[in-house]
Amino acid sequence: MKFTKYQHVERFGRDEVDGIEIGKCYVQPKLDGSNGSVWLGNDNKVYAGSRNRELTLDNDNQGFFKYITENDKFAKFLNDYPNYKLVGEWLILHSLATYREDAWQKFYVFDVIEHLDDDNYNYLTYEDYQPLLEKYGIEYVPVQVIIENGKEENFVKELDKNTFLIQDGKGYGEGIIIKNYSYKNKYGRTVWAKIVRNEFKEQHFKISRINKIDGNSIEQKIIDDFFTKDFVKKEYAKLFNENNCFNSKMIAKLLGIIWFTFIDEEIWNIIKKLKNPKIDFNFLHRLVIEKTKNYLPEVF
Repeated sequence: MKFTKYQHVERFGRDEVDGIEIGKCYVQPKLDGSNGSVWLGNDNKVYAGSRNRELTLDNDNQGFFKYITENDKFAKFLNDYPNYKLVGEWLILHSLATYREDAWQKFYVFDVIEHLDDDNYNYLTYEDYQPLLEKYGIEYVPVQVIIENGKEENFVKELDKNTFLIQDGKGYGEGIIIKNYSYKNKYGRTVWAKIVRNEFKEQHFKISRINKIDGNSIEQKIIDDFFTKDFVKKEYAKLFNENNCFNSKMIAKLLGIIWFTFIDEEIWNIIKKLKNPKIDFNFLHRLVIEKTKNYLPEVF
């Protein structure tokens, strides 16, 4: 295995992570340290890197390389799992100085990547890698909460719950990272999102105004109450019968028909039952697409 740069984590709401909130999202505390990675070379030696380069003892990113090579738990892990790369945060002082005294100068893993070859890799899910790290005594960033089909305010609420490694009474961490292991953006890339606490508070409303803590939104209720599997199957069958076939080129047309027909047939029922709700139709549209994929796995 050779050195590769870790992905750039995008700010939540940007085009590169559009739709990441649809599905099962893992929220982790964001640490304010230095990005690091650890892997096993083709010579069976342990190597380490910063965000942009491979490290050596003479150029070791404020003690990171020395720390890795002097702690044999990393060598033991990588010899047992030679295709895995550990990625995490080397906790050294940047802008946030309120971490506990015993937290500094340690490596906290937040991703484990399985390299299939030099150009192909997979991210292990938290459920897959967490027990492995526990077994070898390797520190890691825990999952703070799992949110399914959340909205912006659901994630923002978690900013004031990030006290991981922070001294008691010294406020909160830098922010949160949002991961959806089944998500790929419109460019076909796996990418995570972040919300940085100070940036968000400067650009948006006060955290205290948020009153939602889960994904039980009006839009999700509409999906649960009105968007049925039978409806989706019926629209798919209509399109299939009209063309005597179905292929991947027709997926966009199918999604358009399902969205239009669903709103056309159900909007009055939705308004009556939910008493003129305020609906985010962009978010509802995303949920319709996601649910359609669940109902028609043979198509998607």
